[in-house]
Amino acid sequence: MEITPLIPEGRQVIESYGDGRFRVSGIQIEGALLVLPTATFPWAAGNVASMTLESLAPVLGADPPVEILLVGCGQRLTPLPPALKAALRERGIGADPMGTGAACRTYNVLMAEGRRVAAALLPV
Repeated sequence: MEITPLIPEGRQVIESYGDGRFRVSGIQIEGALLVLPTATFPWAAGNVASMTLESLAPVLGADPPVEILLVGCGQRLTPLPPALKAALRERGIGADPMGTGAACRTYNVLMAEGRRVAAALLPV
């Protein structure tokens, strides 16, 4: 029985993470990044506390709009700044911080389900 989800053509899949880098749809990327279903971008945030709406511009400008933002905080869960979480909520985006590994796995599942998801990932 086949249990691998069918991934639509052109979708960004997080294949691996670790040692300060990620592999997304066959491409190695060093450092923090933003992953949306159809594109991946470098991300200037060095930690959760330095996240701003400006640093999340590709997420905010996504078409169709993102509904869920998974924030991979590194090795440990770090709460999002309350003002940022509220600003995202005002824009219809639920932000969910978690460890980077959990964020990568959750992103792949939600993206395969066709959900409007993005991931902001700090390297581990």
